[in-house]
Amino acid sequence: MEQNHKTCELTHLGQQRFRELFPERDVHEQVVQLLALSDFAYRILAQHPQWVDWLLDEEAMQSRSCEAIFTSVVADLNEQDAFRLLRVYRKRYWLKLMWLDFVLGNDIAKSILYQSQLSEHLIASANEWAFLQVAASNGMPLDERGQPIPMQVLGMGKLGGQELNFSSDIDLIFTYPKSVNTQGGRRSVEAQVFYTKVAQKLIAALDQRTMDGQVFRVDMRLRPFGDSGPLVMSFSAMEDYYQDQGREWERYAMLKARLLGERNVYWDEFKVLIRPFVFRRYIDFSVIESLRKMKYMIAQEVRRKGLKNNIKLGAGGIREVEFIVQALQMIRGGREPELQVPSLLNALNTLAKLGIIPKKVATELQAQYLFLRRAEQYLQAFNDEQTQSLPDDDLNQLRLCRLLGVSDMHALFALFDTVQSGIRHEFAQVIGEEPQDCEELDPSYTSAWEQLDISYLEIGLSASECTQWQGVLDTFYTGINKKQIGVRGRDVLDRLMPLVLREMSALKSAETLQSVLDIIAKVASRTAYLELLYENIGALQQLIKLCAHSSWIALQIARYPILLDELIDPAVLYRPLPVNAYYSEIQQYFLRIDEDDLELQMEALRQFKQTQQLRIAAADATGVLDIMKVSDHLTALAESIVAKAVDIAWAQMVGRYGYPEGTSASAKGFAVIAYGKGGGFELGYDSDLDLVFVHNCDGSSKTMGDKTISSRQFYLKLAQRLMHLFNTRTSSGILYELDTRLRPEGNSGLLAINIESYYQYQREQAWTWEHQALVRARMIVGEPELVERFHVIRHDILCQQRDNEELQEDIVKMRAKMRAHLSKDSEQEFDLKQGGGGMTDIEFLTQYLVLAFSHDYPALTRYSDNIRILEQASAESVISEHEQSTLTQAYCQVRECYHLNSLNGKGKTIDAQKLVEQSSMVKCIWQAYLV
Repeated sequence: MEQNHKTCELTHLGQQRFRELFPERDVHEQVVQLLALSDFAYRILAQHPQWVDWLLDEEAMQSRSCEAIFTSVVADLNEQDAFRLLRVYRKRYWLKLMWLDFVLGNDIAKSILYQSQLSEHLIASANEWAFLQVAASNGMPLDERGQPIPMQVLGMGKLGGQELNFSSDIDLIFTYPKSVNTQGGRRSVEAQVFYTKVAQKLIAALDQRTMDGQVFRVDMRLRPFGDSGPLVMSFSAMEDYYQDQGREWERYAMLKARLLGERNVYWDEFKVLIRPFVFRRYIDFSVIESLRKMKYMIAQEVRRKGLKNNIKLGAGGIREVEFIVQALQMIRGGREPELQVPSLLNALNTLAKLGIIPKKVATELQAQYLFLRRAEQYLQAFNDEQTQSLPDDDLNQLRLCRLLGVSDMHALFALFDTVQSGIRHEFAQVIGEEPQDCEELDPSYTSAWEQLDISYLEIGLSASECTQWQGVLDTFYTGINKKQIGVRGRDVLDRLMPLVLREMSALKSAETLQSVLDIIAKVASRTAYLELLYENIGALQQLIKLCAHSSWIALQIARYPILLDELIDPAVLYRPLPVNAYYSEIQQYFLRIDEDDLELQMEALRQFKQTQQLRIAAADATGVLDIMKVSDHLTALAESIVAKAVDIAWAQMVGRYGYPEGTSASAKGFAVIAYGKGGGFELGYDSDLDLVFVHNCDGSSKTMGDKTISSRQFYLKLAQRLMHLFNTRTSSGILYELDTRLRPEGNSGLLAINIESYYQYQREQAWTWEHQALVRARMIVGEPELVERFHVIRHDILCQQRDNEELQEDIVKMRAKMRAHLSKDSEQEFDLKQGGGGMTDIEFLTQYLVLAFSHDYPALTRYSDNIRILEQASAESVISEHEQSTLTQAYCQVRECYHLNSLNGKGKTIDAQKLVEQSSMVKCIWQAYLV
């Protein structure tokens, strides 16, 4: 009864909308049905009620032709008219698609093909218009026969496979065959310049939102080098890129690539160019591992975004069917040219024909895939939204149940479970994602968990160890019982915990067990993470190993459970990036981030940092990296994040105010100076960043945007935006604690200052302690001219002649003040950082040497890190080799202890006797120079 009542409500909605739009007409049941099922169709017909007659024209609805969009001479169309015609065409034909799907029950395979053809027609028409618009003033590139050379548009993903869904964005890549200058215009331009202008116009024609709406959201991030790459590349440049730098995921993407528009003489040339990159001549099973990793990344994204009931990305979803087919295409495609097609359905039929997939399996997969695509089509057509999640509102749930012929949402979920389970099973057969733990589990581990009794374990625990383990287990169980983890979560936990106890049995460490269970307790309400540890025994083993090595790592994973995804592949986990690769990696990481979504960008910065820090810490804790290399990696990571944050903040400020005069994205006129541990290549895991922001703008210059402000204001706002990016606490914490108090005049000074004003302050007003800080200062972001200018300024300031007695007095006073306020030295404990003969004493000694002797020995200013400064001081005979060796060894030993304490959460002190000899020798050298 309730379902019938709801169906009547849906019909009533359609009738109400019909009477509102067509008060003079007799009720037409098919139009009522369309209006009831789609808010988008209702909005279109409200704007264009006359189109209802076209919908009721049976012959027009049977036609699958793509009528011309531009009926006048294309070259004569201005931008406003061209944009309007494209958008109106999209509305009209997307209304037809809804009529076909919602009213006539069109076959979904035919619907997505027709939609792809219409989309291609829109793109090709816009490309033709953009080409002629640019050619009107610049001429056009011509081939040897005097024929125009068109820009080639590559459709990627579902557009390339002619499987586009209703509200999909479109992934495009632009290329051109020949690098020839234009002819026939007011001035000749290079091919790269010409086609870039065409690409920009084409994107605007499709993507720009006007009063008539938008044609498509255009995504260009699949192009070579992503967002940092040129908008368009020549054939030869693309060939070089894919041969030299193409990655596995780009092979996968290029499998779906298809040139759009009217076929021309250059199509075959491009196919020959790209084929060797995508398809290997041999049977290529290497793609399986790549696709498995890609699937893990997708699963990670689903967990990251908290997606539920997602029929595309979830287990057994559309993406898994795509992976099955495309994996087999890439494995066999080099030997079987018939498989070199972008269409999934065509490829699936060919796989069955070749006997690579049993025909029965292929038929089932096709039916399951088309069912999910049909549901996706309906979900998106309800309101022209790009969604793949089952609805949680009553109206759209009712619509979907009606269209799929089920009685209610319980029946609907059961239907999807059946379909997706079938896909999931076949995915596991092809890609291999079965639980990795096949070893039979001793029942004692299960009993210990079920009975909450450690005595069941026969692993040689002593009485005191048993008591400790029992206490940890009891506390964990009590905490878990207070959490809402659901039936499914409880089931996974009950299967996971015996595995945890088994893997812990070799360590016999209650402390490590506590760390591991703290993490499990933190993620217990998120079943996906429990499943990750259960399904991937290797990930569980890595978790235990890292918790045993470092309490800092355990705490990080407990704080940010998304780091569990990093445990899946030990080959990556224990192999940090090369020191010089962090910036390029963060650029790649951001290719999938919407540049207009600040919140997502802030999360991405934090997650990138946490992920890379975990890899560094894993390599550190297991002895792969020594302390110096760890700091090099942590410093390089921080520099890459600062550089990316500057890019993000810059883009936001330019979007609001325009570029400051004389600047560009690659020449910002803005730089970041790192002080302290960042400047000295000595960052630790929890280090903050001491930064100063400078610029080189003319005081009278302004920005070039619609909302003009002075360039000086622009850079102040840029620095404020950077502070916001770093210091705002999100669900992933803060990025780094930024400290800008070392800028000229400290907290009362400008947040961003002209570099010449910075120089003047250092020369005329700075205190001794500020010059000490300058010893460890280094410009980490900025174009070469600013970097060079800073080098000159720093060298000049540090080489000033100083009164030695006054310098000694200033440094000794400052050090005594710090020690009085900060040192935790005692008879039992030695403060590694602030204690006498500790880290800070050595740093102050090094700074003294630079400030006291650089006037006579300018080479002392070359480096900003303590170790190389001491080496240089010895080379210049400022200190003896023995003194240099003593200070260097002591500094490395103190830093090593400090670092190990950080990894194991043990504070900043150690037993007073442990480094007594080293600290005494440092005190002696201090006495020799500073008393």
